[in-house]
Amino acid sequence: MPISPLSSPGVEDADCIVVGAGVVGLAVARELARAGRDVIVLEATDCIGSGTSSRNSEVIHAGIYYPQGSLKARLCVEGKERLYRYCAERGVAHRRCGKLIVAADAAQIGKLDELTTKAAANGCADLVAMDGAQVRALEPRVSAAAGLLSPSTGIIDTHALMLAYQGEAEDHGAMVAFSSPIAGGEVTAGGIEIRTGGAEPMRLRCRALVNAAGLHAQEVAGAIAGLPADTVPTRYLARGNYFSLAGRPPFTHLIYPVPEPGGLGIHATIDMGGQVRFGPDVEWVEEIGYDVDPRRAERFYAAIRRYWPDLPDGALLPAYSGIRPKLVPAGTPDADFVVQGPEIHGVDGLVNLYGIESPGITASLALAREVAERLC
Repeated sequence: MPISPLSSPGVEDADCIVVGAGVVGLAVARELARAGRDVIVLEATDCIGSGTSSRNSEVIHAGIYYPQGSLKARLCVEGKERLYRYCAERGVAHRRCGKLIVAADAAQIGKLDELTTKAAANGCADLVAMDGAQVRALEPRVSAAAGLLSPSTGIIDTHALMLAYQGEAEDHGAMVAFSSPIAGGEVTAGGIEIRTGGAEPMRLRCRALVNAAGLHAQEVAGAIAGLPADTVPTRYLARGNYFSLAGRPPFTHLIYPVPEPGGLGIHATIDMGGQVRFGPDVEWVEEIGYDVDPRRAERFYAAIRRYWPDLPDGALLPAYSGIRPKLVPAGTPDADFVVQGPEIHGVDGLVNLYGIESPGITASLALAREVAERLC
């Protein structure tokens, strides 16, 4: 469906529109603006990164868990190195602290071997196998039959990263329009027309539209008349709850159990301020909501004590939660990222991003390049 330069009364022309000012949307806006494109970012809320981008573990992933050849694997490994360089160049707070993936007992050691093989196939070949004594020497409070050390895993201040992306995009002429939810849209001969709601509604026609709306990507796609409905995948929601630790950090590395269906298990991470938090778990839900049920702490104590037996009673405090935008229901192997262009839906200039969960932050710069290449 080719786009031709036609004009309509009351409609402002734009070059590129990015829907969503989360970490991926801002990375895309930066990439396009640096390439000389005129970019408008439409954000439904009044701030950047209010959804999944600010409700996660803030981990820079190494590329261990994902199937060989998947977008998650390729973009995570590529994005990790680009992200470390970017943070160093732009002064974004981060730390390459490393993580331990631990087998609680001998029966789980084979899963560590599987992860080593999978990681190597993805180009992540720096994992170090450890026996139980080596794990204890590195992290005296951790109990494990064996472990894998991932030295290239790190942590990052995600909000600072988004501010850096936003600032660089704006330095190259991009504009972010807050409180501009998508009210509807239409594929026309002259481009893709978008209507926004909010206090100052707009009608914009663009040559390129990137749907990076995260949890709301399917809703945005469904609001565009002329986009085939059968190309919009079903969205499933998996909430991840976090509990913080009252007291001093017991570890110097991130501590992960072997993965579980739907997530990476209840792991221990440390933020840039030194606060330890545990999570996320996997709670399949029907609606977006962020309340943390304190009663879920019972499951957290049991899971954490498999690798930290000395976790004191009463040490866990409800912290926050996030929602994973899943493309498959509970009990199904995780789906890959979906970067959907005209070859699938037939609309020139449109790229829809679906299922952008972990490792979306790590992959953000690589994802942005992938999107830009689809628009060339």
